[in-house]
Amino acid sequence: MKDNRRDFLKKSASLAAAVSVGGIVPAMADSPSKKSTKAPNQVKKDAGMKFSFLMGPTSPKVPFAKQLDVNYVVSGVNRIPDMNPWDPKVITATKETWDKLGIKWTVVEGPPSLGEKTKLGLEGRDEEIENFITFMKNLKKYGDVDIICYNWMPVISWARTNHERPGRGGALMLEFDYEASKGKPLTKYGEVSKETLWKNYEYFIKIVAPEAEKIGMNLSLHPDDPQVDSIQGIYRIMNTVENFDRALAIYPSKYNGVTMCQANFALMGADIPALVRRWGKDKINFVHFRNVQDLSGKVPSTKFTETFHDEGQIDMYEAMKAYVEIGFEGPLRPDHVPVMATEVEAGMRGGYTTLGNLFAIGYIRGLAESVSKERS
Repeated sequence: MKDNRRDFLKKSASLAAAVSVGGIVPAMADSPSKKSTKAPNQVKKDAGMKFSFLMGPTSPKVPFAKQLDVNYVVSGVNRIPDMNPWDPKVITATKETWDKLGIKWTVVEGPPSLGEKTKLGLEGRDEEIENFITFMKNLKKYGDVDIICYNWMPVISWARTNHERPGRGGALMLEFDYEASKGKPLTKYGEVSKETLWKNYEYFIKIVAPEAEKIGMNLSLHPDDPQVDSIQGIYRIMNTVENFDRALAIYPSKYNGVTMCQANFALMGADIPALVRRWGKDKINFVHFRNVQDLSGKVPSTKFTETFHDEGQIDMYEAMKAYVEIGFEGPLRPDHVPVMATEVEAGMRGGYTTLGNLFAIGYIRGLAESVSKERS
């Protein structure tokens, strides 16, 4: 009996050892090995978008762009004496400048051939429009650029009443107060009505959009900034979502599209993620990714301040989710950043300073990666 029991215990011990060596242990050993060798979720860099900076070729942002792998640029054209900005040689020279820097020129913002004559319906507008069409064609042919960001703000472009509003940690923010702007005199053009602006816009877009469609040039209309009713007698029409829908309906085409400047649409009262999803990538071909905070309690806002990208009234994470969901893969850039330490002491003004852009692009890239990995 004792011998049988001894044999049984020996066999049980041998079996246990065999199982531990041949079965259970390898299974446990394989598990962490598999986890450690598993590749992380593979997603498109920057969610497939073309992260960009607004800058010129001599900007201090250029070397940072290369280091941060921001490989696209939004810019105007080079200035060459005795030549028009729409001349092929000017556009070729601009492209070559960026090519040498290893950065792809992808958007022209504020085209040099669209001004007061066209927007106000003044003598000479047909020539100005013809120059704009020439600029489009040459930009596409010689510059390999297919987006023009333009606005319908004649005489007075984007405006602020305070460039030094104290923000987080003493950073300087841009601020606009409609009441503070009302005391300024009329411009030399006097009052310009909404009807006049609509009439001139329709005249322009019906001539230009068909030409843009022929060559594949995306016309990207920027909202009025600020999105108020008028400034110094110049009324504004691209200041509501409804008016944008009206503008897009004049010539329905993917080449008659929108610059999604988030802050302005948010200050109009728009839900940014919902608006991004409604318009989609066929209408949105360029994004100004920025944040803002209303200070007026009114819609549309009559007083607001720019903010860092990680504060303000827009849910930036939800906005990024919306761009990824619609499959937006066009250019996206930070916009209107604060003046930060060392820049303050140097007397720089807000909007496009370097340090704020560096913070912003890192923040935006983090959002894009997070959203992309959640969806993969």
